[in-house]
Amino acid sequence: MKKVRAKKHLGQHFLNDDSIALKIVEQLQNFGDYKNVVEIGPGMGVLTKYLLKNDTYKTWVVEIDTESVSYLEENFPELDERIIAENFLKIPLLELMQKDTASIIHNYAIIGNLPYNISSQIFFNVLANRDVIPEVVCMIQKEVAQRIASPPKNKTYGILSVFLQAFYDIEYCFTVFPHSFDPPPRVDSGVIRLTRNATKQLDCDEKLFFNIVKVGFNQRRKKLKNPLKAIHVGVEHPLLEHRAEELSVADFVELTKAFSAAKGDD
Repeated sequence: MKKVRAKKHLGQHFLNDDSIALKIVEQLQNFGDYKNVVEIGPGMGVLTKYLLKNDTYKTWVVEIDTESVSYLEENFPELDERIIAENFLKIPLLELMQKDTASIIHNYAIIGNLPYNISSQIFFNVLANRDVIPEVVCMIQKEVAQRIASPPKNKTYGILSVFLQAFYDIEYCFTVFPHSFDPPPRVDSGVIRLTRNATKQLDCDEKLFFNIVKVGFNQRRKKLKNPLKAIHVGVEHPLLEHRAEELSVADFVELTKAFSAAKGDD
């Protein structure tokens, strides 16, 4: 079958360097925590062919592009019914593996060359289902990858950094340059690995925590005491004298507990 045509509206940039594809797949490390790997947007299967060589786990692929689905069906018959022709963002992830009638799969890793335009939405989906996703290896826009992996006190540190680092250990693995894609994107890409940490739930009101982080970073150049007045007036805490980008996950947890105490929730 001829190659799949890259579609701009789907943000498709097909990786065409086999050595990089193999290197991405090799970033999967925590097989003891899962027996299934879900690839998002496999396209023509440049990662898929290496995933299928590893019998430590079962490989599934989620692909919205009908032309890519046809290509995968023809070239990877071993996938059988493990090609899920749906929009990943619209799949109830807790039910994703129930397509395997032999057993209901609870844990799975996620891997993929993610479309730049929906990568943040995918990560929020991962967060919402973090208890069944022990590991994520993905290639995204380098700037976003660096932001997610960034420590506090850094200009790239932001909302997604805090949210993901609260529940995952994050490592920036390596950079991939535009010439490795067809068509080449206008920016560099970065591969990162997310590994679920030991935090089952935050030691605070998680809904309030997420709200405080969002509000704080919406005015990231101001000290937190200014934007957070919208949440609760009268709270006094030393951390409010800092900007959002200066606070670690633990700091935001501490601040959230102070706000809860002020409201009488603790």
